[in-house]
Amino acid sequence: MADENFITLEYDDGAEMECEILGVFDAEGKEYIALLPQDGSDDVYIYGYKEVGDDEFELIDIVDDAEFEKAVAVFDELMMEEV
Repeated sequence: MADENFITLEYDDGAEMECEILGVFDAEGKEYIALLPQDGSDDVYIYGYKEVGDDEFELIDIVDDAEFEKAVAVFDELMMEEV
């Protein structure tokens, strides 16, 4: 899908998941991206975000639990502001 609002995640086992890009946000000086998988669930995926070129970016797994919790808290606050 060439739509700029969607991305296809590719997992190590070869599986793919189409996700809607909810947005990029900043938490404590780092950028993150929120993705909504198109699998019918209410899950939201949060990854580190890094621009690597024009219209190109890299997703970074968040391995630190404390960092992940902070990113989720900021994302939740942003979602509450939009309601």
